[in-house]
Amino acid sequence: MTRMMHSPALMLLNASPRLPLIAALAVRFAATVTTWEQRRRTRLNLGKLDDHLLRDVGLTRQAARDEAARRFWQG
Repeated sequence: MTRMMHSPALMLLNASPRLPLIAALAVRFAATVTTWEQRRRTRLNLGKLDDHLLRDVGLTRQAARDEAARRFWQG
């Protein structure tokens, strides 16, 4: 189960026009790390799917392997 990436409090902080530079950088860093972790978990789980489930989502085994082999920082 995936958690929400953007809580209302985080979106409010990010949208604040008076957010200090260090706070803005911290918010951006936290969002980036969260995105990377979600990619890592998704690709790990994609590599574990059987052929039947891959067909359900419209992927071939090779496409799933290629995606699972990508690094977490690669979009």
